Amino acid sequence: MMTNVFLSAVLCQLMAALVFAAPVAEDAVKVANKDAIGYGAGGGFIGIVVLILDIVTIVEILKSNRPPLSKLLWSLVVFFFPIIGMIIYYLFSNRHAHNTYEPLP
Repeated sequence: MMTNVFLSAVLCQLMAALVFAAPVAEDAVKVANKDAIGYGAGGGFIGIVVLILDIVTIVEILKSNRPPLSKLLWSLVVFFFPIIGMIIYYLFSNRHAHNTYEPLP
């Protein structure tokens, strides 16, 4: 019981010290009429969309009836170059010839 009281007192003092440790200057707080996209939320939204599209592309690659080495290479291209790799895959991969799934023996 005594250790909980001591720990609580130490944490309260630490929190009080952190409040006054680095006061925020008024110049740092001023922002010129920016909405959520101005704060960088737009980049996060675009990143999530690209991530979802890349996952869909990699799942499509892995479900195709390509040879395992071809699957690996296409997956690595899409993984290391997310936007460009996805565009290259959808434009140049001959998906219609490899659109059926065949499990490994």
